[in-house]
Amino acid sequence: MSSLSPLLDGYDLSGLHLPNRVAMAPMTRSRAPVRGRPTELMAEYYVQRASAGLIITEATNVSAASAAFDLTPGIITAEQIEGWRHITSQVHAAGGRIFMQLWHGGRVSSFALLGGEAPLSPSGVNDDLEQLQVWAQLHNGQYTKIHATPSRAMSPEEVRLAIGAFRQGAANAIAAGFDGVEVHAANGYLPHQFLSSTTNTRDDRYGGSVANRANFLRDILTEIGSVVPLDQVGVRISPYAHYNNVRDADPDGTYDYVGRMLDEFGVAYVHAADTNGWSGQPDLPRIIERMRRVFSGTLMVNGGISVDHAETLIREGQADLVAFARAYIANPDLVERIAARAPLAIAKPTGWYGGDAAGYIDYPFHGSAGQGAQAGTAQA
Repeated sequence: MSSLSPLLDGYDLSGLHLPNRVAMAPMTRSRAPVRGRPTELMAEYYVQRASAGLIITEATNVSAASAAFDLTPGIITAEQIEGWRHITSQVHAAGGRIFMQLWHGGRVSSFALLGGEAPLSPSGVNDDLEQLQVWAQLHNGQYTKIHATPSRAMSPEEVRLAIGAFRQGAANAIAAGFDGVEVHAANGYLPHQFLSSTTNTRDDRYGGSVANRANFLRDILTEIGSVVPLDQVGVRISPYAHYNNVRDADPDGTYDYVGRMLDEFGVAYVHAADTNGWSGQPDLPRIIERMRRVFSGTLMVNGGISVDHAETLIREGQADLVAFARAYIANPDLVERIAARAPLAIAKPTGWYGGDAAGYIDYPFHGSAGQGAQAGTAQA
């Protein structure tokens, strides 16, 4: 194997120069305890990882009706925008590039996180609440999964407002200094719920055929495109994900259509996540094969991918960018470690959600004093 990793090659992302093909994947870390306002701790976390070709932030709420995880940041209020502006300015000063992931949890939530309100969803499908991933911090400070509570079907006006929230979130993100945004249409969250033939049983223009079910995402992109050039907008999808139980009856048909639609929009990239890779049922080859047939733009992939595998994907042209998540928890200098062929630290099982600096910004850099984290082959 060559000593020079193909992950270190530069890449032109719609005019934004990326010095390498390594992306930091969006990861919920739940460290915005005061009104969803980003903190100085968060700024340090992102600055530590500024050598990534592209940072994609943790999922960030575009609406007060969105919260699958407690203590997550928003991009709604002036103080949230200002908090993010502080982060983007520091990341840029450190030489980084950063997109914001825009998020609406939809039915994946609880009244306990929404001020007593029921979660919103396309059709009020509630037969599987125990399978939805909703997390919160207890009074004792421990962060744990809680039970999702029944959602209710969105009215046409609530659908319109949710689409508008994505548009405003994108505008706010650009105002906060981000280089672009990513629409979170994966992992069973609201846009993904609309795409699924099981969680979406509507009989209006947002339900029924795959073309109608895709109208929610289509309208989001159309609205965002009125305030942000679409070549600065990525879209994350997870076609075969079991996470949050979307149960699409025909994911191949759905994502052939979605891929072509995203190609027509000319989005900055498709971020294809193989979330099943972590449960021993990888779908990445299937995802890549389908997306390469219908989408001609930049393809970013994610989900249980080792550095060696990522290098093969780039070398063979199967993917243009690879996003690492868990590897970035424990390796803030992931790019430098790849360049040095150094072992990767493995993330500790605590400190992923909630809390303070522990398990967040206290992982040592390669070669620094006190380098003592368990080493091994980390995956995305």
